[in-house]
Amino acid sequence: MKKNPRYAVDVLMTAIAPAIWGSTYFVTTSFLPQGYPLTVAMLRALPAGLLLLLIVRKLPTGIWWGRAFILGALNFSFFWAMLFVSAYRLPGGVAATVGAVQPLIVIALSRLFLGKPIRFLTVVAGLIGMSGVAFLVLSPKAALDPVGVAAGLAGAVSMAFGTVLTRYWQPPVSSLTFTSWQLTAGGILLVPIALLLEPALPAPSATNILGIAYLGLIGAAFTYLLWFRGLSRIEPSAAASLGFLSPVVATLLGWLALGQSLTPTQLSGFVMVLVSVWLSQRSLMPKAGVVRPIPPGASPAPAIHQA
Repeated sequence: MKKNPRYAVDVLMTAIAPAIWGSTYFVTTSFLPQGYPLTVAMLRALPAGLLLLLIVRKLPTGIWWGRAFILGALNFSFFWAMLFVSAYRLPGGVAATVGAVQPLIVIALSRLFLGKPIRFLTVVAGLIGMSGVAFLVLSPKAALDPVGVAAGLAGAVSMAFGTVLTRYWQPPVSSLTFTSWQLTAGGILLVPIALLLEPALPAPSATNILGIAYLGLIGAAFTYLLWFRGLSRIEPSAAASLGFLSPVVATLLGWLALGQSLTPTQLSGFVMVLVSVWLSQRSLMPKAGVVRPIPPGASPAPAIHQA
């Protein structure tokens, strides 16, 4: 049986999202004022979500109000808050390595919520990916902070639940509309947190505005449209494994734009991550002609496939 070429295209399009997310650290440190992580997260999500809402002109109805806010919290508000706590309390390499456990959590949750079998090769791919990320970004002098590690794990669990529930709760609307709901809900939830926990943002410079615009329009609206589109078409475990591409891109940007060096250990990490992603996709890619069943709780309406 031949492999399904359309599925491969869906995987490649979904991979664009975590690849672009790998630029977040570079943009944040180079274009944005430091010390306002929650405010920046809110400005990244809310304006982008409102802009998409103006385009689609469709609000949630009934049960989708609650689901939009739950997913907005899991995929954005809580996830980004924990991500920033982890980043502030841990060296970047440790934070990235802790977060790399997410694909393994998605495998377990996919079994629980979607009834997907746990494939041995997929688990092996996840372990190789975690090791590759560690080789790529972890320094020998990295220190562990219990609160930072707990925040990193909480963020990974949050994003994993958001990934699986996004597939489980497929609404009868387009991916663009679904993205607008979640971004707006996540941004709204971040507003009181940012106001309570952080000082007022100083008057932004042109560079700051450019950075926020990039993170909102490209790093949030565009990428999450591709991500949620992908989650409606490919296995959540396959999508989660693509997240390993983020530290790869971040390291490459550090090398190209910031003049950072690449060690033989990091190069080994590159290879391990790419092997991990390839193994995971190979183990989960359906054969040509195989009809993928609609997961439990998902809407059978075909409109979800309109990107």
